[in-house]
Amino acid sequence: MEIKLNNVCAFGDSVMKGIVADKDNSAGRGLKYRISEMGFAERCRRNLNIEVENFARFGGVVSQGTKLVERYKEKIKECDFVLFEFGGNDCDHDWGAIAEKPDEIHRPKTPMEQFMGIYSSMIDTVKSLGSMPVLLSLPVLDPNKFFNFVTQGLNRSNVLKWLGGTVLSIDRWHEMYNMAVFRLGALKRVPVIDITSVFLEKKDYSDYICEDGIHPNEKGHGLIESAIMEFLQERRVALL
Repeated sequence: MEIKLNNVCAFGDSVMKGIVADKDNSAGRGLKYRISEMGFAERCRRNLNIEVENFARFGGVVSQGTKLVERYKEKIKECDFVLFEFGGNDCDHDWGAIAEKPDEIHRPKTPMEQFMGIYSSMIDTVKSLGSMPVLLSLPVLDPNKFFNFVTQGLNRSNVLKWLGGTVLSIDRWHEMYNMAVFRLGALKRVPVIDITSVFLEKKDYSDYICEDGIHPNEKGHGLIESAIMEFLQERRVALL
């Protein structure tokens, strides 16, 4: 059975929006953010010749996402698929607070229980509107780049102390929330497009990540596009 595809709504964070970070020594952190014309959502729109309403926001978390879903209900009713990409900001921490008080407990921006509950509710809303929710897993995080970026101007020794003495543990929460996305897909019986593995399959996936360690660069967006196209082929999606 073929699935007809004509238009898509997208909700998520800066990865979904197509934000990339370029080196810029004039910027405060040596990086300048911009919306790339080669972001994966835009690539798919052009490739498939479909309408994509991209409501993603820089810094987006699920609590913002659910408000946008409510705001754009009428748009969602017209969509065949609704793409969701959340978790990368939800699992992030206040690194300044950590640097100041490394012996205290610090929680992610969106605690896991809230993340699961809000995300689940968004999925239910989209289903009730007659559209198909499709979740994206998280792209990989580069621990070394990310640590160097978020600790600029901070007490790095204190942050490293909180991390247990190794930079490699900095992506532990990222992995937890990524697993939560797959868990949600299974619980809600909605498809999850694995955009994680296409990075991990590369010998050095760092080449596909911007210098901030979290945003895919334009080559990385090409990997995500390939994962989405493979998903569509496997689901026998046809274009109107």
